[in-house]
Amino acid sequence: MTNQRKLLLPKLLTRTLSAVLCFLPIIGLRVATAADRPNVVIILADDLGYGSLNSYGADESHIRTPNIDRLAQQGRRFTDANTPSSVCSPTRYGLLTGRYDWRTNQKHGVVNTTDPLHIDTSRSTIASLLKAAGYRTAAIGKWHLGYGTTKADFTKPLTPGPLDIGFDYHFAVPQNHGDASGIYVRNRQVVGLRSDRNLHVGKSPYGRDFIGIDAPQRVDEDVMDELTTDAVTWLEKQTADTPFFLYFAPVAIHFPYTPSDKTKGESGTGLYGDWIHELDLSVGRILDAIDRMKATDQTLVIFTSDNGGVLMTEGTRPEAEAYRAGLRCNGHLRGRKHSIYEGGFRVPFLVRWPGHVQPGTVCDDTINLVDIYATLAAVIDQPLRPDEDAAEDSFNVLPAMLGTPKEEPPRPSMIVHSPNGNFAIRRGPWKYIEGKSSPTLKRVPRRDELHAQLFNLQDDPGEKHNVINKHPDVVNRLASLLEQQRTDGRSSTRTPQRENIK
Repeated sequence: MTNQRKLLLPKLLTRTLSAVLCFLPIIGLRVATAADRPNVVIILADDLGYGSLNSYGADESHIRTPNIDRLAQQGRRFTDANTPSSVCSPTRYGLLTGRYDWRTNQKHGVVNTTDPLHIDTSRSTIASLLKAAGYRTAAIGKWHLGYGTTKADFTKPLTPGPLDIGFDYHFAVPQNHGDASGIYVRNRQVVGLRSDRNLHVGKSPYGRDFIGIDAPQRVDEDVMDELTTDAVTWLEKQTADTPFFLYFAPVAIHFPYTPSDKTKGESGTGLYGDWIHELDLSVGRILDAIDRMKATDQTLVIFTSDNGGVLMTEGTRPEAEAYRAGLRCNGHLRGRKHSIYEGGFRVPFLVRWPGHVQPGTVCDDTINLVDIYATLAAVIDQPLRPDEDAAEDSFNVLPAMLGTPKEEPPRPSMIVHSPNGNFAIRRGPWKYIEGKSSPTLKRVPRRDELHAQLFNLQDDPGEKHNVINKHPDVVNRLASLLEQQRTDGRSSTRTPQRENIK
């Protein structure tokens, strides 16, 4: 070997070693990034009550929900998860933004079919948060948050819409199952729109007037299959090198109850139970797709509902037939969808994240769907700043999901709100109901709930005993806290602190 080659060899080795050492941190960074940024799938069922799954106490002779219960077996089941509202669109706003909907101009009721986009395009959402972190994002299913800036014109591009608040892809039923639109929307336009003229299509089988959009009309019995197929198709287009976020909002189990031939007659509680089976079938298809993609271990799945179930005990509607057959859609809880009582807010909440969430575990902590925003921000290591003008009512409940030991509850208090404008606040075992309706509401439903009430949910989970006259000090503190959070414009301080209310 020449002297020149002897001198060059150490230099080559040094360069090679330097290249390897430079490359190793990049590999480590990629592994850490993948671990810190799991795929995220949120499945938000419609009107599914607390007692409507086998994992939440429903008897298998009434319904069978093996696919959804797979998440309970492989993940964590929450017993005190709540929606911010006991009706659809306010909860959807709260979930996506981490902010109570009543802080907007929507003080009562829901977003109508032709209402404009309810989320301001300047406001951060879960979708924009994750998209900024490199995620592919999709909103598939029931939307119910409006399109455009004024009255939505379905014959023109529907903008702004989901694509303007962080979603890359959108396929949806505009408002509700069986709504007045009768069509699907993909991205910014009606699917199959033929012209700008209105058709005289009369009423739906359920007595609702159609808008008359000149486009193919949805077939109610096929909607769940078409939404699920679209979600599965989108999932299977994703690649392993880019994390994805799917917000999947099935129309089941919202009225009308239209199970497909695959599930009709399969439950022990008629059409209502069959419709729950349809939801379970859909969830199974989503989970199976994630398995086929070999993405299960890298995917955080959250399953929940937008409000409690529609409880009916008399009459001929499917809900009443299911009740007489023995199904208690909201379990032991008082009230139902639209109500200020727990049956309107307490919902199933299941979390699966292999390697992070212990399988087959149960959590009794009080959480709210508005907490998903701050929690996902923590998951991707982008925690919210105390002064940040976003997700004002969202608390990071990741420790509750992971089962991390803690000294304080994940959120110190929680405000819930019924569609007639009635507020309630929960703190520890106490729930105070203000008992007032929205002052702008012309016709006030559920007047029997409009009086001040106080319940100790630890001693009285069924809200049978109003103890407001026995604890005036608790009432005063909770009423003051409720007013403070309404006035401040936020409830989250990013660092929960215990308040001395006993």
